[in-house]
Amino acid sequence: MDEQGPVLETLTHRLAECPGEFLMPPRIGSEGTIHVDAVVADLIRYLGGSADKSLTAPFRASLNPDINANKAVSNWLSTVLVTCWLLHDSWFQTEARFSSLAYGFLSNGLQDIARIVASARFVNDQDRREELARLCLAQLGLRPSGESIAVAEDRLATLSSLGRHKVIQAARAAEARALAIREAMKKAAAEEAAAKYTRE
Repeated sequence: MDEQGPVLETLTHRLAECPGEFLMPPRIGSEGTIHVDAVVADLIRYLGGSADKSLTAPFRASLNPDINANKAVSNWLSTVLVTCWLLHDSWFQTEARFSSLAYGFLSNGLQDIARIVASARFVNDQDRREELARLCLAQLGLRPSGESIAVAEDRLATLSSLGRHKVIQAARAAEARALAIREAMKKAAAEEAAAKYTRE
């Protein structure tokens, strides 16, 4: 986040105007509509890089017998499409130096968040739009124009779906442990009462 990037509101507004085509089912095997590999290749060229078939291979998915696995891959690919739309902003093209970082983000930076956030929310939900825009900037070594590093980091941490998910998971685990302890204490008390009754 050492450098200032574009104005945040420009990016969140762009996400809000994401065309419906970018939310159409991505191509997985013989199903779906949008060829994500082609969209990624176009973006990389738009950003001043070059993309061949081997580079875009990670975005060509095969059908899995497990329907849940297909849903997870589909949501990740849809999130990649929405992010491609975001990175197609003219600010990034003018800079003409982010193709490599953008590719890294698209191929390896979205899987975790795609597991817990539906791709459409990055278009329809204000906080998720801001989160994706900030996450994208951070992955490119940028922060929103006019913000300090501290403010940018703090706001991204506040919005983090992954951070919130971890807190929720930890709270659920703690509650499960507390419930197990209460049940064990009730069982021990019942056994003690039964033993006392037997002695009497």
